[in-house]
Amino acid sequence: MPIPRFLTALFFCWSAVALSATLPSDLVWESNNDDPVFADPAAQPGGIFTTFMTSFPLTLRTYGPDSNGGFAAYMRENRLPLLATHPLTGKPMPMLANQWAFGQDHKTLYFRLNPNATWSDGVPVTADDFLFTLKMMRSKEINAPWYNNFYTTQIVDVTKYDDRTLSVTSGYPKSRQDLLDTLPFAPEPSHAITLGPDWVKRENWTILPVTGPYQVTDIKMGKSVTLTKVKNWWGQDERYFQHRFNVDRIRILVLRDLNIAWQHFLKGDLDTFPLVMPNWWHDKTKTPEFERGLIERTWFYNQTPQPPMGLYLNNADPLLKDLHVRLGIQYSLNVDLMLSKLLRGDYQRLNTFGSGQGEFTNSDIKARPFDPTQARAEFAKAGFTTQGADGILRNSANQPLQLTVTYTTAEHTQRLSLLREEAKKAGLDLQLNLMDASAGFKAMLEKKHQSAWMAWAGGRYPAYWEFFHKANANKPQTNNIMNIDDDAMTGLVEQFDKEFDFAKKAELSRQIQARLFELASFVPAYQVPYTREGAWRWIRLPSVPGTPQSDTLYWPLDGFNSGFSYGGLFWIDEARKRETRAALKSGARFEVITRVDETYKPH
Repeated sequence: MPIPRFLTALFFCWSAVALSATLPSDLVWESNNDDPVFADPAAQPGGIFTTFMTSFPLTLRTYGPDSNGGFAAYMRENRLPLLATHPLTGKPMPMLANQWAFGQDHKTLYFRLNPNATWSDGVPVTADDFLFTLKMMRSKEINAPWYNNFYTTQIVDVTKYDDRTLSVTSGYPKSRQDLLDTLPFAPEPSHAITLGPDWVKRENWTILPVTGPYQVTDIKMGKSVTLTKVKNWWGQDERYFQHRFNVDRIRILVLRDLNIAWQHFLKGDLDTFPLVMPNWWHDKTKTPEFERGLIERTWFYNQTPQPPMGLYLNNADPLLKDLHVRLGIQYSLNVDLMLSKLLRGDYQRLNTFGSGQGEFTNSDIKARPFDPTQARAEFAKAGFTTQGADGILRNSANQPLQLTVTYTTAEHTQRLSLLREEAKKAGLDLQLNLMDASAGFKAMLEKKHQSAWMAWAGGRYPAYWEFFHKANANKPQTNNIMNIDDDAMTGLVEQFDKEFDFAKKAELSRQIQARLFELASFVPAYQVPYTREGAWRWIRLPSVPGTPQSDTLYWPLDGFNSGFSYGGLFWIDEARKRETRAALKSGARFEVITRVDETYKPH
């Protein structure tokens, strides 16, 4: 969407206008300094935390092409927003702003910045950074259509009253919860960025100042990225940041194969390892390192919104344009057998586009069951009526019924192989296409996939515009990877975004999920209402290892990308580390620890 010329002109006169802008006299300023502190005062600062990623990032930029991969969270969560949500109470929690107020127009939120807030280079955070960020997010030079649209239609204005006071205005009236959910964005450092036609290429590996606790300090191309704690970080003594973000450095190694990463972990080269996958938790942990108590296991139940994990069908693909083909695929995937046989019943079947969002989740929808007969009936309506010698259906042009599934986790090959064998019973041939994580996600965003096996991160409340609105269909670098171009869906999404009443908004959410079910563009797979992780015994956690919103226990940053602040709770016990390293050589043993914490398990 082109930026109207008058908007560009307005930006350059904003600083003059801001001098005469007057705060409404009836504002009621709020803050939150009374909610529980959820970190452990026993946490020890210091040490190097070593973890891994399966592919090297394609850029350090947080916007523009290739910026939405797995490494992006490390970059984005070091750009703190104005507010986040407290993980225990659900109330607004100060971040860059320590006070806020609601406008009478139900569209505007006012903020007072924490006077201590600075960028990592010591420059104060001011209202000018937010003015600049609005300009930047609207600029075509960043090549980021979603941000261009969001910061034009959803956030329509930023007003400066003085260096520490600003307001952000929504495009239409919203409830207070909706305003808190959408308006308190994170700024960019206006003093360190110069926009221009070459911005995307020029800034690909630029290390910018941050407001969060860690700054990228070392990049070994293709091998590792290291982040270092910002010296004298401004937030260290703020109430909800105390005793968090304890390690001095975060070292992220590139280990492209999980089994190779596992060997590094067992040698003590990695501090922690995810064990959510059943074979890892039940089988792979039967090693001397676990049996001697050198590595501890934790199973922690949480209450996080569940991401939409499943198969995303590209509606723009010639084969998948046909609704009957998409319906046939729904009935061809034996997800329940995969869950019971390969995943040992540890995971639960997902029924719709995510779950765990209260009334926003349509609990009346049930995922279509595996039914080869029904699948063949749908495929026949699409012209696939003849079965070849290989058991695969063909149409009158002798085209085989084949679907290429792009995925980026090698550990999922066994799951998809089972689905492939079962799908043959319905006459469908699944072609598995394993790709490097960064390259695979890039292909999905550029719509170069036929179908994608993946999940998006879930938020406190659903976001639909980026995934389902037709404005994002058939365009590269947008999240509508199903290329849904449906007027009924678009109308519902637009109503959802504009609805003020929260109960009506939840009803619209349920209608959107029902429409997605009708379109049969997404095959729900599974949900996991917990995290399971292993850690060397020198990595310590609070007595209650996480918060209700902790989808992982050893995330070193804040976690606000989920809407909640919850991460950075662990620390390194250097005395235990020395003790454990010595035991590795001597053969000494410690108590075997398998911790199962059900504090936040729904009952």
